[in-house]
Amino acid sequence: MHAIQVLTVSGPRERCWEPPETVRPPLISHQSPREILKLATYAPVYTEDIGAHTFCSRHGVHAVQCSPIGKSQSASGKLRAGATPGILGIIRAALPSFRFTIMAANKATNASGADLSNGLRQRPVVNNTKPASPATPQPEDNKKGLKKAEKNVIETLSEWEFIIAPVIFTALALFTRLWKIGLSNIVTWDEAHFGKFGSYYIKHEYYFDVHPPLGKMLVGLSGVLAGYNGSFEFKSGEKYPEEINFTFMRAFNALFGILCVPMAYWTARELHFRRPAVWLVTLMVLCENSYTTISRFILLDSMLLCGTVATTLCWAKFHNQRRNSFEPEWFFWLFMTGISIGCVCSVKLVGLFVTALVGLYTAEDLWNKFGNTKMPLTTLGAHVVTRVVGLIVIPFLMYMLFFAMHFAILNKTGPGDAQMSSLFQANLKGTEVGKNSPLEIAYGSRATIKNMGYGGGLLHSHVQTYPEGSGQQQVTCYHHKDANNDWFFYPNRREPDYDPESPDLRFIADGTTLRLIHAQTGRNLHSHDIAAPLSKADKEVSSYGNLTVGDDKDHWKVEVVRDVASRDRSRIRTLTTAFRLKHEVLGCYLRGTNKNLPQWGFKQIEVSCTKENNPRDAYTHWNVEAHWNDKLPAGDPGVYKSPFFHDFLHLNVAMMTSNNALVPDPDKQDDLASQWWQWPFLHVGLRMCGWDDTIVKYFLLGNPLVYWGSTVGLGLIGLIVVWYLLRWQRGCKDLSEEEIDQIHYSGIYPVAGWFLHYLPFVVMARVTYVHHYYPALYFAILAFGFLVDWTVRNRNTTVQGITYGTLYTVIIGLYILFIPICWGMTGPNKQYSYLRWFDNWKMSDF
Repeated sequence: MHAIQVLTVSGPRERCWEPPETVRPPLISHQSPREILKLATYAPVYTEDIGAHTFCSRHGVHAVQCSPIGKSQSASGKLRAGATPGILGIIRAALPSFRFTIMAANKATNASGADLSNGLRQRPVVNNTKPASPATPQPEDNKKGLKKAEKNVIETLSEWEFIIAPVIFTALALFTRLWKIGLSNIVTWDEAHFGKFGSYYIKHEYYFDVHPPLGKMLVGLSGVLAGYNGSFEFKSGEKYPEEINFTFMRAFNALFGILCVPMAYWTARELHFRRPAVWLVTLMVLCENSYTTISRFILLDSMLLCGTVATTLCWAKFHNQRRNSFEPEWFFWLFMTGISIGCVCSVKLVGLFVTALVGLYTAEDLWNKFGNTKMPLTTLGAHVVTRVVGLIVIPFLMYMLFFAMHFAILNKTGPGDAQMSSLFQANLKGTEVGKNSPLEIAYGSRATIKNMGYGGGLLHSHVQTYPEGSGQQQVTCYHHKDANNDWFFYPNRREPDYDPESPDLRFIADGTTLRLIHAQTGRNLHSHDIAAPLSKADKEVSSYGNLTVGDDKDHWKVEVVRDVASRDRSRIRTLTTAFRLKHEVLGCYLRGTNKNLPQWGFKQIEVSCTKENNPRDAYTHWNVEAHWNDKLPAGDPGVYKSPFFHDFLHLNVAMMTSNNALVPDPDKQDDLASQWWQWPFLHVGLRMCGWDDTIVKYFLLGNPLVYWGSTVGLGLIGLIVVWYLLRWQRGCKDLSEEEIDQIHYSGIYPVAGWFLHYLPFVVMARVTYVHHYYPALYFAILAFGFLVDWTVRNRNTTVQGITYGTLYTVIIGLYILFIPICWGMTGPNKQYSYLRWFDNWKMSDF
C-alpha cells in the first residue's frame, strides 16, 4: 500500500510583494498525480494554483509527500528532507498559502503492477451499494438536447467569428460609403483640384502640386477605367457632363474608405483587445460620419486614411511576430510594413507621421535588443540591417518609383513646367524651352534666368516695392511663366553702351561684368548694404534706376560653374551653362533663398545677395532658360537628359516650399479653415459646397460620441499609466508582464500615434482644415477601444454587456441621426436645423 497525504491550508493573498526569481522554487501548475510524480524531488517545489505554495519531499522510495508552506510551518521551524533553509525561510516569511490539493504516489509502483498510465491503483473497498437501475427518460432531456444544439450553433458562430464579423462590417461599409454616391452631379469641394490633376495624367501633361503623385495617379486610373478622356476642367461647382462617369470615379475612391473598416477590425485583434472591444473599434470606424463623407468624393483623404490604417495593421502584425525573428512570416510583415509606409507617404506627406510611429517602435525594439547581453552581436546586427532594409530602403525605393512613374506619364508640356529645371522642361514634348533659341548669349539678348537650386524659380521683378528696407522695386523668384521674368543683358557703365543697330556682337563669357535690365520696367538688377527682408545676414536685392540712372551697384560679374555641353567657358550658352553672379561692389552672390515672402511679396521666393562664397551652393547657380536675339541664328542645344535623382529632389523641395507658403491671409476671411484646438472636441464642421436650396449639400462633421469619447479616452489612459507608475514606485506589483505589454503596445502606442499626427498641425503655420485631423482620430479610436477593454475586462458579464451595449447603441444611433450630412441634404437647409446642436455646426442657416 502506498501512502498518500493530502494537506489543505488557506490564507489571505497579498499582491504587493512576490519572491524574486532567483529564490523562487520550481513551478508546479495544477497537475495530475502522475505529472506531480515526475516533478517531485527532495528540493522545495512552488505550486501556482490560485496562489498556493507547496513543499514536497520524497519518503524513501515509496511516496512523495506535499504540504503547504505557511505560517504554521514557519512557526515550527521544521524543515522537510532535502529543503534548503535559506530558500524556505524566504518563502515562509513572504508567501501566504492558499487552498490546494496535491496527490503523489510511489515512483517504483511499476514493479508492483500499478498502472501509471491510467491512474493510481485503488485499495479494494467492499461496496454494499446496489447497482443503480437504468434511469427513466425525463421530459427535460429533450430540452437539454435543444439547449445543446443551440449551444453548438453559438459555439460554431463564435469559432468562425474572425471571418463572419469582418465580412458583415465590410458589407455595411459598402452600403454606407456607396449609397447615393452619385446624388450630387456637381464638382464638390477639392474635386476641383484632384479631379483636374487626374485629368493631367490622362492627357500626359506636366503639372505641379504640393502632394506626392500616387493618390492623383490613382484618380487618373479611375478616370481611365470610367472611360474619361481628360477634357473636363473640374471647375468648382460646375455640373459634370453626361459623358463623364463621375459616379464610378467616386466609387473607386470610396473603396479605400471601405477597406479601412475590416483593417480596423484586424488591427484591434492584433492589439489583443477582447472581442467586444474589437467590435467597438470597428463600429467606431464604420459609423464615423466624417469618414463616411470624405470617402464619397474624388479626394486623397480616404487613400491617406487607408494607408495609415494599413501601416498600423502591418506594424501590429510584425510586433506579434517578435518571438519568431527571421521566420518567413516575420519577414513578410516587416516588408509589408515598409511597403505600406512607402504607399502612404506617396499619397500625402502626412504619411511621414505614421512612419515616425513605426520608427519610434523600431528604435525602442532595437534598444531593448542592444541591452540583451545574451544576444550575439551577429544576431543584433542582422536585426538592424533587416529593419534598415525593410523600413527605410524599401519605402524610399517605392517613393522614388512613384515619382519615376509620375515623370514617365507626364511627358508633355503643361502648366507646371516652370517648377522644374530648364533641362527637364527641354525634354518635354511640345515645349518651347530650348527650341529655336540662339545658343550663345550676347549683349542685347533677352532671356529668362532660372535658379538652379532645388525648387528654384525664375528671376522676377514687378512694380510693387519693398514695404521696408530700401523701398525699391521687389526682385523675387517666380514659378510661373510671366513677362516679368524677362531680362536684358547689357554692358556695365564703364563700357560703350549697347547699340541695337550695330551688327557687332559682344558675347558674354566667364569673368564678364554686366548689367541686367528688367524688360518690363527698365530698371537695373541692384543690391546695396541693406538687410534682406527675411535672410537678415544677406543683402537686399532690388530693381533700381534705368538705362541712364544708376551706379556701380548695378554691376554683376559672371562666374561660370560648369557647362554640361562643353568645357569652353568663353561663352555663356542657353540651358547648359551654370553660372554665378557676383556683385562687383559688395562681393556677394545673387541667391534664391527658397523662403516665401509675406503676402506683400505675393508668397514668391526671396532673392538676396549672400556674402558666403560657396561654389557648391546650388541656390547661387543660375542658367539661361529661354533666349531671344534677332542678331543670332536659332540653334539646337542638343538633347541633354536631366538626371532623375536631381529632378526627384528638385520637385520634392518645390513641393515643400509651396506647402509652406499655404499660410492664412490675414486680409481675407476663410470660412472653411479651422484651428487645431477645435478638432478633438468637434467644435466646428465644414460646408463642402454651395448652400443653395436647389443643390445637394454635404457637411463635414464627425460622430459626436466617437470624437468626444476618443478625446476623453486619451486623457484617461494617461491617468491610468500614472496610477500604475505610482503603484510600482510603492513596491506594488499589480501587473503581470503580459498586462504591462498590453498597456505599452495597445494603449500607449495608439496615444503616441495620435500625438505624432496631431502636434505637427499645432506648430505649423500653414492653413488647416478639419480633415487634417482624420488620421489622428483613428489612433484616438484605437486608444478608446483599449480604455474600454481594460476598464471592463475583469468586470462581470452584466457590467460588460451594459457598457458595450450602451456604446454600440449610442454610436449607431448618432450615426443614423447625422447620416443626411453624409448622403446629401436636399431641399431647404432649415429642415436640418435639428442637427445644429452648436452655432459652429452650420449645416443649417437657422
